[in-house]
Amino acid sequence: TTRFPGEPEARAVAAPRAGSDPRARGARSGPGMFADRTAPGADVQSLWRSARSGRCEAKTSQTVTISTAEAAAQSHTAQDAAVQTEQSQDVVQDFQQEVQVDYTGLLSFLQRVEHAVIKELNKNWKSHAFDGFEVNWTDQDETVLCLHTLSYPEAQDQNLQVTSVSWNATGSVIACSYGRLDDGDWSTEKSYVCTWNLDRRGLNPQHPDLVVDVPSSVLCLAFHPSQPSLVAGGLFSGELVVWDTSRREDPAIWRTGMTDDTHTDPVYQVNWLPDSKHRNHAQLLSVGTDGKILVWREERDGRLALAEGFAIVAQQIPRSTWLKKVAWGEAAVGVTSLSFSHFDPSVFVVGVEGGYCLRCSTLAQTPALPRPGGSVPLRAPAELAFSPHAGPVYAVSCSPFHRQSCFLLPPSPRNLFLSCGTDGQVHLHSMLQTQPLFALQLSKRYLFCVCWSPVRPLVFAAASGEGEVHLFDLAKNTQKPTVSLKQALSDCPVYCLEFNTKHTRLLAAGDAAGTVKVWQLSSDFTEQGPREMNHLEELASEMMD
Repeated sequence: TTRFPGEPEARAVAAPRAGSDPRARGARSGPGMFADRTAPGADVQSLWRSARSGRCEAKTSQTVTISTAEAAAQSHTAQDAAVQTEQSQDVVQDFQQEVQVDYTGLLSFLQRVEHAVIKELNKNWKSHAFDGFEVNWTDQDETVLCLHTLSYPEAQDQNLQVTSVSWNATGSVIACSYGRLDDGDWSTEKSYVCTWNLDRRGLNPQHPDLVVDVPSSVLCLAFHPSQPSLVAGGLFSGELVVWDTSRREDPAIWRTGMTDDTHTDPVYQVNWLPDSKHRNHAQLLSVGTDGKILVWREERDGRLALAEGFAIVAQQIPRSTWLKKVAWGEAAVGVTSLSFSHFDPSVFVVGVEGGYCLRCSTLAQTPALPRPGGSVPLRAPAELAFSPHAGPVYAVSCSPFHRQSCFLLPPSPRNLFLSCGTDGQVHLHSMLQTQPLFALQLSKRYLFCVCWSPVRPLVFAAASGEGEVHLFDLAKNTQKPTVSLKQALSDCPVYCLEFNTKHTRLLAAGDAAGTVKVWQLSSDFTEQGPREMNHLEELASEMMD
């Protein structure tokens, strides 16, 4: 039989072997020793099979349906919790407790040191060790870099030149005017005014943020001193226009039109002036080669109306050979440039085509050039004529630095101005004497622009007809430029310059190739040294001697 695991051992009685039982031995000895015999079998039942069969369950190979559910891992509840610990009441009480001060001891100490403290304060008050020193937290940069080269390809395709540049009130937007300063068809040539925001992300130097089409050549620009979107322009036709650069459609908001008051010659410079009658308004000043200096006010109907005017006539400047061909007292003298004094708003200097610089006053009451049909009588402002250049004056620039004291003896930095012209020279003048303090021959060609630095009394820049921007630091050298920057690969003239008064390390220059370069000046040209104002005053005094 076969035994399965777990089954009790079955015991069976086996038949005795032959010869092992005595009875068997006696049986085999007789007849019939071999006989058939059937022994009963042993039957063992399996308990394992019966037990297992009782526990069996029906099974199938197919699984039952699996239940699934989606659950978001992000919590849908939020709660604000402050990290500041609350002040305990005990701490509040500690702060509120009165501090115990030994007033007797404090008074004794102050009395002991009083004399020494007053002595040191007097020494500091009289010291000049830190005169002119200003803390500068910007990084030092010892090189002059070209940050941007801006252009408008459509204007360049027409061979138009950059005639003027101007920074807006925030110092982030630069505007340039396109026109022609050399020969060309002035009457039919249209031009453009373009603006770029240098702080805008993704600045495209060949794609201006705004392009204004102008039917006449624009010769000069000036942004409003406090309203960043307003820019004024003077045209070859003699008109003045004010544009609002925040308006994409029809940005022109004021214009003079062609009237009896309008310039009859091209306008070469515009300036914004504060309006003494209306604090929130500004007036616009324009100068032209017709000899007129006109002041305009804004009207509600979009017009610029003449508020007052001046004229430069021949008898107000010294007699010279170039005036002998015209009747004395009848010839208007073309004005090319103008600059106001920074310490007296009634004083200004003009440059004229005859090579002279004239000191003028807005307080003048002498009539000049009676004009039939004009709405406002013009006055003659000239008070003093300075030693002339050998050709027309293209730019004048008054020093923006002056002392607050009224007891300074001349020449004070507040009385100084620069001029340049077609003779390639820069003159440094005092307003109190006719002869220049010095004359520098910078170029064999014309000098088209000169301007003082807004932050350093001894630094100025000049633009040459040889395509260079010259930077002067009179503290280092009074005879030659400290740095000369090449504006373009060719020798095309640089016509205009302007320092950025907000971001004082930026200088913009426009040239005859139709490009505007924005230069980043080094710290040498933007950080005022100790006693620099005194240095300029001493330098001017030495030159007078």
